[in-house]
Amino acid sequence: MRSRSDVLELAILGLLHEAPMHGYELRKRLNMTLGSFRAFSYGSLYPCLKSLVQRGLIVGSSTVATPPPHALSGKRARIVYELTADGKEHLSEILASSGPTAWEDEHFDVRFTLFGQTDAETRLRILEGRRTRLTERLDQVRQSAARTRERLDDYTLELQRHGLEQVEREVRWLDGLIDDERGNRRAEHRGTGQPTGPVPADDADASWH
Repeated sequence: MRSRSDVLELAILGLLHEAPMHGYELRKRLNMTLGSFRAFSYGSLYPCLKSLVQRGLIVGSSTVATPPPHALSGKRARIVYELTADGKEHLSEILASSGPTAWEDEHFDVRFTLFGQTDAETRLRILEGRRTRLTERLDQVRQSAARTRERLDDYTLELQRHGLEQVEREVRWLDGLIDDERGNRRAEHRGTGQPTGPVPADDADASWH
């Protein structure tokens, strides 16, 4: 994923993996799921749907919808979209990835909404990567604040403090999610009769805190 359109594509593919939908329903679900982060419009949705159709990742089929009683026109055709086999494979490949792009601001929220379709190992890697990125950001902002504190007015300092608190809250939130994921993995190991000794080397370092 390289741009905002890639983020929208992933959100659409993830929703269509749950069930086929027409454009209006997709827009409602996108705004309901991601409204806290961004608002989607028909202007961005339909070009994205057209691109996905042209690439063979989704297919649209016409259905006839009955208009509300007060409508003057007759029944209207709607296009219902669903994933193709290539679309399902493409979505699976994205959901199996956990590189730096998945941790960034523009992409992380969409990937997180699809964690229910993501395997546990990938979820944990994304959460850990996100936490590392935010910790690095906190260090940079704190260093910058220390250098510029004397040159900033009270309002700018207050805005800076507010930004720091937001990132600190997200780090604490991520700490809890990471602990839960690791706890679930240990529980699964016990449930399958696997050894319950030390966590494997890639999980053992819990020194995020």
